[in-house]
Amino acid sequence: MSLSFNFATVICALLIDAGFGYPASLLECVKHPVMWLGALLERIENRLNDPSMPEAERRLNGWIALGLLIAATVLPALALQYTALQLPGPIALVILACLGSTLVAQRSLYEHVIAVADALDAGGLEAGREAVAKIVGRDPRALDEAGVARSAIESLAENFADGAVAPSFWGVLFGLPGMVAYKAINTADSMIGHRTPRHEAFGYAAAKVDDVVNLPASRLAAFFIALAAVFHDDANFNRAVETVRKDADNHRSPNAGWPEAAMAGALNLKLSGPRSYHGALTDDDWIGEGRSEATSADIRRALALFKTACTVQIAALGVLAFLIALV
Repeated sequence: MSLSFNFATVICALLIDAGFGYPASLLECVKHPVMWLGALLERIENRLNDPSMPEAERRLNGWIALGLLIAATVLPALALQYTALQLPGPIALVILACLGSTLVAQRSLYEHVIAVADALDAGGLEAGREAVAKIVGRDPRALDEAGVARSAIESLAENFADGAVAPSFWGVLFGLPGMVAYKAINTADSMIGHRTPRHEAFGYAAAKVDDVVNLPASRLAAFFIALAAVFHDDANFNRAVETVRKDADNHRSPNAGWPEAAMAGALNLKLSGPRSYHGALTDDDWIGEGRSEATSADIRRALALFKTACTVQIAALGVLAFLIALV
């Protein structure tokens, strides 16, 4: 399969997701591919993550679990891609784009984040906490209204990289199997890549591999967010770039700080900072030099920037596909 076909598949997948998202009827009938991944990983973990095992054995089993998860998902994806490619080109493109659209999350991310802004406006702090709890791992009870708004904006920036840019990047390189492999790794990290007694050793592999596969996408996401700022009067490209340069490495994650810094700089906000996870307060550094008192209006500004960044990504893929076709 050619690189140009991969570009076309990813662009169409992004457009399908942006326009339609994942159909509610499918979600009700067959769930979502991420749910399938989660259920499979849970079964694997139940067999391999025994708390009575030595730490070294649990860490090794974490690598085995990740390998099993990737193999169990990528092999069917390879078979699906091979079968689709036996069909006429346009039909293969439609099939693979529809399948790929289930592995990106532009529309659902927008819907989850705007729900936080709507909840803050309509129901105040408690409603905002309830809405933001669906998209962040920190303790929402410790958040004031500004904390809820910042959390939503941080999640939007980070998940733009994880949910849109990264699967697109790996899809361009390796087609549908690349998107599936990335989603398997990212799902594993979100489920077991935590520094808790149960997952400190077993989730080590998932966390480390996820850091590696997200490295290029996090940088690209920061670039797309900064470039999107050019098209908004209330955002600033130069400030986004400068904040990335100064603060991207001030995050506990080697990747999340990049899109968060771009978002913070573009909107003149201060993100990240001290927060509560499982009742423990962290001393994370602030990212950005703007206002820390974010509001629901700032969430909506971030969402507008996010929509433009998604458009910038699609346009960039289109330009690259065109240039490759000329070679």
